[in-house]
Amino acid sequence: MSEIGFYHLTRTALEVALPKLLGRVLATGGRAVVRVGGPERLAALDTALWLCPDPDWLPHGTPTAGDADLQPIWLTTEDDAPNGARHLFLADGAETANPGRYDRIFDLFDGNDPAALEAARDRWRRARAAGHALTYWQQGPNGWMKRE
Repeated sequence: MSEIGFYHLTRTALEVALPKLLGRVLATGGRAVVRVGGPERLAALDTALWLCPDPDWLPHGTPTAGDADLQPIWLTTEDDAPNGARHLFLADGAETANPGRYDRIFDLFDGNDPAALEAARDRWRRARAAGHALTYWQQGPNGWMKRE
């Protein structure tokens, strides 16, 4: 079973929170796939990762750029991991049909959107029923706080 962390965004947008989490994965030598809900979000996130100041270098690619196997971070709207990633980041309510493919899944959701919050609760219930190891993180004044 996969370890699934639910990340409740309350203070910043995905484009601000995601780079630091991706930086931690890269610092361990890991690879990541980021699955988003649509092409507009993918394009915006692509730009945000190139421009983010911390970390200042997040090498990544998209289906438009190609060469997935060379990319430590792959941005996509599809349920695949063409770069061999063992870390999956889900945004915009995206899900995966193959959670066992990943060591760790990060489910990031906008806690200021009631519909996104309810959808995340539903994903939590289904993941718990499937036997995955779950953690819940919420943004606080000084960063992420693990909640019980």
